[in-house]
Amino acid sequence: MNRSLAKTLSVVFHPLLLPTYLFAFILYYLPVSTLSLTMQSRWIVLAMIFFTTFIIPGVGAYAMVRVGHLSSLEMEHREQRGLPLIFTSICYATTAYLFYREQAFDEIFFFVMGIIALSVFITYLVSFFWKISAHGMGVGGGLGLLIMLHRVAPGTSMLPAIVAGLLISGAVLSARLALHAHTPEQVYAGFGSGLLLSVTACYIAL
Repeated sequence: MNRSLAKTLSVVFHPLLLPTYLFAFILYYLPVSTLSLTMQSRWIVLAMIFFTTFIIPGVGAYAMVRVGHLSSLEMEHREQRGLPLIFTSICYATTAYLFYREQAFDEIFFFVMGIIALSVFITYLVSFFWKISAHGMGVGGGLGLLIMLHRVAPGTSMLPAIVAGLLISGAVLSARLALHAHTPEQVYAGFGSGLLLSVTACYIAL
């Protein structure tokens, strides 16, 4: 794969952006009747998700670069990944808690955000001894959630979304390998772990 294309894919499908993409899908692709939120208020919810899952963790990571804790935003070194990952998992867990506390939100919001927060926390734990792919974990988890969302809206055709998810996952994994950001084992372990976590959690809870 061309290096420029690999970098573009890694940025466009950065793990911090995946929650926004996934919730945009839930808010605007699933049937309106699936959620209790009005269409007029959904963009506000999506903006909040973007702020708490991308802007705050992104600013936190940038601050860590500025103070010298991180050598770059790409977090190439395993030893430097712990603090940004635990900070991100706290941001995600807080967002999940807000969805749980406020009755205006449907249960699917807390459930999906909780799985995402757990996947980041698992990545944090693994980072103590191995550099598992966060991109792989993200696309694997996202694909697993897409596969299981048909249980929430059984009348919705999920096949196009699942096929798109498969293609995106393959492209992102190939990009990480092309950039030599991870070994094949790290990439596939991340993807498999994210997929297994999402499918298992959905199967138990839904």
